[in-house]
Amino acid sequence: MLSVALGIGVLLALSGGTAVRGCVAPQQLVSELVQRMDDSIKAEGTPNPSVLLALNLAGATGSNTHKWLLQEIQEEAVTRAQRDMTSGEVALSVLSLFSSCRDPRHIQALGLTVDLVQVLQQKMDEEMAVLEEEGIPKSTLYGVSLGALALCLAGAGGYQGASVILAKQVLSPDSHLSVDTRAMAALAMTCTYGQTDLQDLQELLQEALSAVTNGFLDEQEEGNGVIGNIYSTGLALQALVATGEFYAPRAWDCAQAFAAVSRHDYRLPMAIAQVLPALVGRSYLDAADLDCATRMSPLQPTLSPKLQPSLSPRLGTAAVHRATITVHYSITNTLQGRHFSYTTTVQVPDGSVLLKVLQVAQEKEPDVFSFQTEQTSWGPMVVSIHGLAANQNRRTYWQFLSGGVPLQEGVGTYKPQNGEHVQAVFSTY
Repeated sequence: MLSVALGIGVLLALSGGTAVRGCVAPQQLVSELVQRMDDSIKAEGTPNPSVLLALNLAGATGSNTHKWLLQEIQEEAVTRAQRDMTSGEVALSVLSLFSSCRDPRHIQALGLTVDLVQVLQQKMDEEMAVLEEEGIPKSTLYGVSLGALALCLAGAGGYQGASVILAKQVLSPDSHLSVDTRAMAALAMTCTYGQTDLQDLQELLQEALSAVTNGFLDEQEEGNGVIGNIYSTGLALQALVATGEFYAPRAWDCAQAFAAVSRHDYRLPMAIAQVLPALVGRSYLDAADLDCATRMSPLQPTLSPKLQPSLSPRLGTAAVHRATITVHYSITNTLQGRHFSYTTTVQVPDGSVLLKVLQVAQEKEPDVFSFQTEQTSWGPMVVSIHGLAANQNRRTYWQFLSGGVPLQEGVGTYKPQNGEHVQAVFSTY
């Protein structure tokens, strides 16, 4: 386990660089989130570069779990990067390896070697080609933003053109970018702004960054510390940490934002990974700027045995009876193919997550409520219902709502209330 006794002095030291002066969260909050992330690292799970990146930015390195995660991510890079990783996934791996004092241009594992920066450049070229031809990227603008940031930090080519497109998207009145996408775009554009001498480009980026950051400050004031929702707030706070010059002389009330974070019980490792850097005054922009001299050598071997599953005994073996609740569940498609709309009512134990509702509905009427999921860094994602699958090329997905309002959590974490009506609607993005 990680030692979570991160002293205030360490946190204050971490808050230099691009951080806004005085914006460091309480030690207890940071320690609890670091511990939860460490607990989330399982040998049987998919290695998450975002978790490694956040641990490095928070200075929580050196544990066996950290070493195992780093090795797993390097193995994933050499076996999967070229074949089936998206540009955003490769970019996250590049950032996490930079923050681990590893050279992403020369990653070795399992007897293989890969230049992740070159792989990322190729994937970003594909993104840009599709953008120019169809007006939309091959993956998402969020992934393009991640790619531009990673290429910029690597000193490679291809990030300036992407940053121009991101700036124009941010400034377009017809564009409706999510908080996450705007935040990641802001980090990419800030890196580009610091690397370019082209006055026209600097002026464009300055205008876009001013729009994004002032928009975040407005949203924070309206949301009592929350920007978008509690899960998008983490990246928005990172952007505000890194971009103070673009909303100055306006002040950022970071204490209000951190108070909102402290009121929420973060459990998803991905959500913690996005909010933790901001709490210690850092952002993904700092991934390649950590002091490696005080940590492991870039050439130090990182091979370590796989972590063994925890053998700690469970407290008590008797089943605990929980009251049941009633949940109404609907699935609707009016978008493509043969339209349909079905509703069912199921009973599940109180405190069950939405995924349990879907499972019970499927058991009750398998011909109607069958579904499939894929595991993501945010937990299980529903990719098909009633035989109708989401399609990235068509920009379709299954959106979950309650009372007509999109859910802020996924099916693996959202807990419906008694009598609630949850709708799954086939939608476009």
